[in-house]
Parts: sequence; structure tokens; C-alpha cells
Amino acid sequence: MSLNSHRSQLIATAVAASVTTAGVVWSWNALSKQRKRRQLDQDIRRAIATQGEEHASPDVLLHSAAEDVELTKVSVEDFQYDEELLREQLARNYAFFGDEGMQKIRGSSVVVVGCGGVGSWAAVMLVRSGVSKIRLVDFDYVTLSSLNRHATAGLSDVGTPKVKCVERTLKSIAKWANIDACIDIWRKEDGGDLLEGYDWVVDAIDNIQTKVDLLKYCHDTGIKVFSSMGAGAKCDPTRIQISDISHTIYDPLARSVRRRLRLLGVSSGIPVVYSTEVPGDVKLLPLPEEEFQKGPVKELNAFDDFRVRILPVLGPLPGIFGLNAASYILCEMAGKPINNPLPIKNRKKLYERMYRDLLRREEKLAGEPLARLPIDEDDVALVFEDLYRGRSAIPPHEVPARPTLVRWDYTKPLSVENCIVLDHKDAEKHFEACSGLATERKQGVDLWGPETEEVVKHRAEEARKAIAWVM
Repeated sequence: MSLNSHRSQLIATAVAASVTTAGVVWSWNALSKQRKRRQLDQDIRRAIATQGEEHASPDVLLHSAAEDVELTKVSVEDFQYDEELLREQLARNYAFFGDEGMQKIRGSSVVVVGCGGVGSWAAVMLVRSGVSKIRLVDFDYVTLSSLNRHATAGLSDVGTPKVKCVERTLKSIAKWANIDACIDIWRKEDGGDLLEGYDWVVDAIDNIQTKVDLLKYCHDTGIKVFSSMGAGAKCDPTRIQISDISHTIYDPLARSVRRRLRLLGVSSGIPVVYSTEVPGDVKLLPLPEEEFQKGPVKELNAFDDFRVRILPVLGPLPGIFGLNAASYILCEMAGKPINNPLPIKNRKKLYERMYRDLLRREEKLAGEPLARLPIDEDDVALVFEDLYRGRSAIPPHEVPARPTLVRWDYTKPLSVENCIVLDHKDAEKHFEACSGLATERKQGVDLWGPETEEVVKHRAEEARKAIAWVM
């Protein structure tokens, strides 16, 4: 009995000693961190005192277990940021990517071309996640209307360059980061200088030709680039996805960019974030009449080929596009790429089959083989998914067992607004009765009734509005 009692006392003593030791170690670590934070506070305050008021900027907070220390932001050159504090700030990223992945991220560099609603969010999250070298390129200035979507701009920033606004915020977030703000515009003639020495490019440009030039340059020179397509006039975040430029289903800007790139010999290899949502009943806001009285509208542009009309934007959508861009690039940098991004509409084969059916029917009508039709697979997706919502044009608008496209009015050319969705057997019936091959040609309204005709007219109007966004 005494032996067991003695053994129990030894065990209890060992446990108590272990707990005491652990407590001492924990206290020492906490004290060390607290001292480092205080040292950081002192370094910053000394830097402010020596540099004067021109470097003063909004306050940020560093928190310890014992106290909140109010700090004022200065540039990274003013002091050496402690590695232990840096790893603590990036602790969640280290937990996700691991030491090796974070080493790659911290050693990588990015150029963000376009620092508006998309680019500002991408830049902020890249730096928050550990990217230590970033260049910001934009010629534009913050306006009041920028404040509904910009990641860093406030009222006091109105009238200041967007890149300077983003730069200030990034320096307040990441003391270790090298931030280079360039109030400039990317042009293919000399744009290589702005990209030289950087690993990745974020394309957040809203001008089609400049966007195409940048993507073509990056593709030809082997610079990794991620491009943002059109976030304007969209509201449905569930329709946003990442894919290769060649796999974009329907996005007015993506379609236009893809077609121009193909003419330049670039058919794939560029990851993009885009939306399959077709803009609803929104329009480019017109210029006031007095602006037209000042002379040619083109002369009102800040630069040639940049639009002067205002694109309606729901604030959160550009931010989501920018966050998609940052997420994709970070995973690529860390060597943990997003494999096979899930398409929101994984129906490309269906669109190809519907296109072939339509081509066969048009060839039969023409009496000869046709190389291409006036519409493509993108247009098929638009008609089927967005105009007819995957349903037949004939009431009660059931989901077709075999969806098929046909012309509604065979006296008019084939076009998006002159296409309807029917089940295959109804499509064959429509073709035989309404096409030029019919003995007694009928109109669609004669075959399917006025209710169907009204639906077709409404969908044709929707098609015209959608096509207007592509032009």
C-alpha cells in the first residue's frame, strides 16, 4: 500500500512540474511577443517623428493579449518587420498552404493592371495573403462613383490616383511588402517595361482592345496572366466562375475578347473569371446633352478608345471577380492549383450537338454544305439557357427531351433573335411546315398560336438587348 502511495505522489509531482514548466514557457513566449510588438511600436513612432507630417496616415492597430497599441503607418523602409510577427499575421495562410507553399507566395511578384473595382480587391487580398512585391498600374483617379465598389477608397480619396489610394492601404496592412504605384496606362508599344521582372499579371482592364493587347503580350512572352471579364450590369454571384478563355460559355466581354484573341492566334491558355449571366434591363448611362454640345464625344475621353459613358455596376460583383483572381493566383503560386474548376454550366457538348442539328437543317434548306452559320455555340447557349431558360417556346413551356433550335420566321435570316427552342419532334414539324421547302409555307403563329408568338417576340427583344452589350 505504501509503495503505491509513494508512486502516486511521484506521478502527481511530475504532472505538476510539467504543468508549471508549460506555464512558464507559454508566459515567456507571450512576454517575448509583447516586447517585440512594443519595439515595433517604438520603431514606427521614431520613424514618424523623423519624417514629419507628410508621411502621417490613418491609424492601424496591432493587438496583444495584454494591450491594444495604436500605431501610425509608415513605409516598409523605415524599420525591419520581425519575422515572427510576420508569420503570426500570416498564420492562417501558413496553416493552409504550409511552409513551402508560403515561401513561394512570399517570393512571388504580381502586377495589377487596372486598380478599380476588380483590381483593388485582387491587390488587397494578394498582399494580405503574403505576396511581398506588387506593382499597381492605373491612370485613373478616384471619383465619388468609385466608392460603391472600390476596395480601399474613401471620401478623402476622391480626386486622388487610384494606385496611390491602394498603395496607402497596402502599406498599412503589410509592413514587409514592396509596393510600386504607377500612375500610368498599359500600352503594347512600351508596356513590357511595366511587366518586366514580375511573375504574374492581373488584367483588370475594362477597355477591350487594351485588354486584348495585354493578354496577347503576356501569352507571347510567357508571362502568367489572369484576366477578369465583365462584372458590369451583373447581379447574380452564382453565375460567376473561373475557366480557360476558350471555355467561357456566355459573357459579352469574354466573347468579344476571345474572338479577337483567336484572330491574333491565341485560342486558349488564359485563365479568366467571368459570369454567364446576361445583363438585364440596364443600359449604359447616357452622357448629358450639354456634353455633346462641347464637341465630338471621343474627345471627351481621358485616352483614345476609352469609354466615356458610365456602366451600371452592383458594388459587390467586381469585388467577387477580384477575389476570384487573387484566390486562383495564390493557389497557383503555392503549387496547389485549383484542379478542374467546376463549370456552372457544364453543357458544352449539348450546345455543340444543338449547333450541328441547326447546321444540318440550314444545309438542307440551302441545298448545299455550309462552312459556318451566322451564329455559333455561344449563341446557342444564349438562346437555350438565357432566353428560353432551357424550355420549349410552346406553352406550357416544358423542358424538351431533346432540345433543338430552329428559325421562327423563315422569311428572315437566321439570327439569335430569330431562333427558338423546341423539342426535336416539334422542331421537325416546324421546319417542314414553315421553311421554304414546305408545299404551303405557314407562319409560326399559324402552327403554334398567338401565345407562342408573344413569347417569341418577348425573347427576341431580350436577345437584341443582350447583343447590344457585345457590340
